[in-house]
Amino acid sequence: MEELPHLPPELWVHVFHFLSTEERHAVRSCCRFLKELIDHPSLWKEHTVLLSNLRRYTYGFWDTLYRRRLTRVAVRHLRRKEWRRLVAFLPSLTAVVFVDGGRQYKEKYLDNLARFPELRDLGVRNATWDEPMLSLSLTEQLRDRLTHLNVCNVRLPCTVQFIRAVSHLVNLRHLLFHQQGEGYGLDTVRPVPREVFHHLLLHLKKLKHLSWGMRGEPREPLPDDYLSPLDPEQPGASGYGGPALTSLELVDYPETILPGNALRSLTSLRSLTVRYRYIREGMECCLGSWLSPLSQLETLTIIGGNSLAAYTTTIPSSVTRLTLRVAITLKDMDSIAPKVPALRHLDIEQNRSSGSLCRRIPMLFPQLRTLRIRFFRREPEKDLLSLHRLRHLVQLELLVERSYILRDYLNGHPWPSPGVQELIDQLREMSENRINVITTMRQRNPLRECDCAWEGD
Repeated sequence: MEELPHLPPELWVHVFHFLSTEERHAVRSCCRFLKELIDHPSLWKEHTVLLSNLRRYTYGFWDTLYRRRLTRVAVRHLRRKEWRRLVAFLPSLTAVVFVDGGRQYKEKYLDNLARFPELRDLGVRNATWDEPMLSLSLTEQLRDRLTHLNVCNVRLPCTVQFIRAVSHLVNLRHLLFHQQGEGYGLDTVRPVPREVFHHLLLHLKKLKHLSWGMRGEPREPLPDDYLSPLDPEQPGASGYGGPALTSLELVDYPETILPGNALRSLTSLRSLTVRYRYIREGMECCLGSWLSPLSQLETLTIIGGNSLAAYTTTIPSSVTRLTLRVAITLKDMDSIAPKVPALRHLDIEQNRSSGSLCRRIPMLFPQLRTLRIRFFRREPEKDLLSLHRLRHLVQLELLVERSYILRDYLNGHPWPSPGVQELIDQLREMSENRINVITTMRQRNPLRECDCAWEGD
């Protein structure tokens, strides 16, 4: 191997920041000098490592993690006796998520978390708890420390008891709760009772992001004030007493569960995501009414649901980031464009009924900086070259279904296909390499993206 240039170590570390994890490991294997540089803690500050079956890891592996000072881990198949390894080699953990599929836990399982004094972020997914998940002693120890809590697809012995325990975590800024059910039966999931939910919101005054699972359907619609607890310090008044949320996500939402004025008190929202479960024929779309009071909204994400025509006229003009996972036509785009004159980021799907969206986008949304298009049952065509007219565009993501990629791969055709790659090369040339074109799905964030929200195929 040729001799490496004599550069200061900090300059090498800066260069390595631009490499992917796989590329860093490839560089690490070259020599001892590069190995030490690649293990510099600053390169792994935002990295989350997945640990599975801890008994198979060697001392050298643990020593590498220790030298990198990793603070974030996703753990699978962690036995109670193996906690001591995490404590010994990763004492500065700030975030841990348990991703065991179908695992059954006892109440004291999480009590070991108290041994990590810097823990701020906790996640639990795809599991069953025989006893209360958050014990009284653990809740008290995490009360002022925990800022992020993510619980998804977890079967609890009593949901109400869990929500009351969470209400004691007064420093929470981020809460994700997608309930799965109670006990072991195939019982119908019911929404958290209004009084319990209000108790939660009234105690979590610092909460900024709420991702709430709406899988269950009540016997009748939830009350108008379900998301709007009254301020207990102003009895008799109609003031909002909950946290000043800036981000709200409703998951598995059926149109029948909340009324049209459900978000009337959440005027501080800057981001709204609605992931519809299904739509019944003849049901009125409430989304238009929800959007009307949200004058500060900057990010809007709609997954499924009614046709765009049902709410396009009420999209706030403040929206700069728009994601639409719905059937979309040229007519829909024409009606949306005047409502969002400052749109900078657009994420849409294109199918055979969408028409030539790429040709229209530069005229409708000239200020776009990033554009993401998911193609269904088709590949990008020559109208893709029209995107070079977006003078501010710096990033373009072109994605297709995984089944489409797999089918072509089995037939000996890679993605992107030679025809699509030729279009991409032409687009780069026409834009003077201003546009960065991405054709691979981004990596999943194991701490933040559960199975409900992950859009990977």
